[in-house]
Amino acid sequence: MGSTHDSGAPGLDGGAPGSGAADPGAADPGAADPGAPARRGRRGGRGRRGGEGQGGEPRRPADPDEAAREVVLQQLGHGPRTRAQLASVLRGRGVPDGAAGAALDRFTELGYVDDGAYADAWVRSRARSKGLSRRMLTRELRTKGVDDRLIEDALEALPDGAEVEAARELAQRRARRMGGLEREVALRRLAGLLARKGHAPGLALRVAREVLESASAERTG
Repeated sequence: MGSTHDSGAPGLDGGAPGSGAADPGAADPGAADPGAPARRGRRGGRGRRGGEGQGGEPRRPADPDEAAREVVLQQLGHGPRTRAQLASVLRGRGVPDGAAGAALDRFTELGYVDDGAYADAWVRSRARSKGLSRRMLTRELRTKGVDDRLIEDALEALPDGAEVEAARELAQRRARRMGGLEREVALRRLAGLLARKGHAPGLALRVAREVLESASAERTG
């Protein structure tokens, strides 16, 4: 999910490495599909493109190493991925374990697969934008296969009080939509929201109460 990682680390900008690499889904205009029917006239159906196999699926390279490389490039083109996520996709695509492991090792060596940087960026983003607790952030990163040591490092990089501040900001945003509710109803809803984000019940209730009291003081002041 050495030096501290940041969001500018390779692979965290959503771009795939090697901008000059061929698109794994692109058809080869010079390759004829031996199983495709002859091209028909205007009223007939179109023949398959040379780079497509049965059902219009892109052909996979016969070489397992090349297949592994193309799958990883494709996945990284959609955004950052953990090593475990990529390994799962490679297994699902039927790439042999040896070729998959070699590809993952190479992309890790180049810095395009970096679980530590992934965890750092995930914690910073989700703690602030979603108001998630450390417990919830840990759970999410574990489901993505990030090692517990890297998760702990990412959480330790959060400033002191960041968890409470994230909970307060989330409660403030939601409280603005609750102006017409009775105080006890709003309190229950805010505390429940924070609890679902992984915050301890005591903290959730305290923050919800503080936010509502502050909002009430602003309206009457």
